[in-house]
Amino acid sequence: MRIHNHHALASTPARVAALATAEAALEAIDTASALRRTVRVEGDVLRAAGAAVPLHPGGRLLLVAVGKCALAAGSTLTEILGARLADGIVLDVAQAEAPAVGGLRVRRGTHPMPSAANVAATREIVAFLEAAGPLDVVLTIISGGGSTLLCLPPEGGSFEAERAVLEALFRAGATIQEINTIRKHTSLARGGFLARYARPARLVTLVFSDVPGAGVDFVASGPTIPNQSTVADAEQVLARYGLPRDRLPLVEMPKEPALSAGATTAVVVSNTVALEAMAAAARAAGFAPVIRTATLAGEARAVATHVVRELHAAPPRTALLYGGETTVTVRGRGRGGRNLELALAALAGGAEDELLLTLASDGRDNGHLAGALADGITREAARRAGLDPRAYLTENDSYGFFERVGHALETGAMGANVADLVVALRA
Repeated sequence: MRIHNHHALASTPARVAALATAEAALEAIDTASALRRTVRVEGDVLRAAGAAVPLHPGGRLLLVAVGKCALAAGSTLTEILGARLADGIVLDVAQAEAPAVGGLRVRRGTHPMPSAANVAATREIVAFLEAAGPLDVVLTIISGGGSTLLCLPPEGGSFEAERAVLEALFRAGATIQEINTIRKHTSLARGGFLARYARPARLVTLVFSDVPGAGVDFVASGPTIPNQSTVADAEQVLARYGLPRDRLPLVEMPKEPALSAGATTAVVVSNTVALEAMAAAARAAGFAPVIRTATLAGEARAVATHVVRELHAAPPRTALLYGGETTVTVRGRGRGGRNLELALAALAGGAEDELLLTLASDGRDNGHLAGALADGITREAARRAGLDPRAYLTENDSYGFFERVGHALETGAMGANVADLVVALRA
């Protein structure tokens, strides 16, 4: 089971069904499985996501993998590509120890805030790409978390200045699109810059998308994908949240058409894949699945009210399924994550025959918990413990609540990331 405490939580038929639905999603977005379906070498041709890329006898096949899927991707690709893979760098979020990955250079960075380690690793990636030649093929794996990892401030900037602005945006409940608009213009390694460094090598980008409803240029802030965002767009975001323009220097992103010439970009996994797997699992459990949206957005507690209202109106034996990414405007002094806050906010409004499960697909909802179950059992456990869910919600302390009452999901880092998932069941 990918949910480590699955059996402890599966105490009712509805919980069994909800957890099976969540497990199906995590299986469907598994990084290793997705790459084995997508990438192979046939003779002197690299086949990746439907593209056929010739491998020149005098050239090299190189790998750059960045984000929360990077370690899993690097390990799998060394198996798939074997001796054809000449060299590569894997940059993932911090682990206790960086494991060896088939001779590749493994680097660790911090998330969700940038650090000196991120800057150092990004400089190494830039130098690696600049050394690629016209006969080389560079395979890049881009996944969520890559924006923070690829920190390379322009002259006059610093990771500390970027961090201060990001902290303000997170606390204000800015969307991931707004945050990544800022990130694109504060690093010389995002927003198409890696594509510039890799030229004249042939570039193949496989995307594990964690930004529902947005273009691939928002995943990890589009490091290999030129796009049309401008400094003026970033300035509008800063102005919207009352942040001064002079806190950090902004740079225009590369926009030369040559960066896209001969390049291949494909989305390998997204939350649509997860939702389809969830629907199949819910149906197998005897529920009528309805995929409500793949682009869930808005303040987590407001979204909770909306989902509960939809669940009230649904017929019995219905499973409402959602994917997306909510936001949390931090007003209290507690510790929380958007999935835990959504579950906590839904707790008071749910009926006895209703259940809500929330899940961060990367296994980390701003901490070690991945999400939570909210149902009558959770409410009764809170009552017995003398806990008032509304008081914890006021303090944005969803972690404190679920750590005390239990009923949180524990998965560990998944090595996958397609944003957040919600299962709402009416028994």
